[in-house]
Amino acid sequence: MSTVVAVIGASNNRQKFGNRAVRAYLRAGYTVVPINPNEREVEGIPAFPSVLDVPGRIDLASFYVPPAVGELVIEEVARRQIPEVWLNPGAESDALVAKARRLSITPVIACSIVALGENPYAL
Repeated sequence: MSTVVAVIGASNNRQKFGNRAVRAYLRAGYTVVPINPNEREVEGIPAFPSVLDVPGRIDLASFYVPPAVGELVIEEVARRQIPEVWLNPGAESDALVAKARRLSITPVIACSIVALGENPYAL
C-alpha cells in the first residue's frame, strides 16, 4: 500500500513547484492527491478543492501555497489528522509554524522534492 500524499497547491503549470512536486512524488511511487480549488485535475489525476473532500486516508501533506493560504489550510489538515506536514520554501512563515504547533502538528520545514532525492529545477 503506497503512501498517500496531498500536494496542497498542486498546479497544471509545469513550471510551478506545486506541479513539480506532483511529478516527483509520482516518480517516487507515492499515491498523489492534488489539492487546488481551481483545478479539476493535475497531471491527469483528479484534484480536490480541500483535504476535507478527499475520500480515504492521507498520510502526509506537502504545502506549495503562500503562508497566508497555508494558515487557512492547516486547520483543515488538523481536522483530517494528517500525521506529516511539509512546509516547502516560500510556504513557511513563523505565524504558520506557530499555528501548526498550536494545532498539535509538527511541521517539517524543508523542500519535499529535494527530500525525495530530486532536483526541483530539473523536473
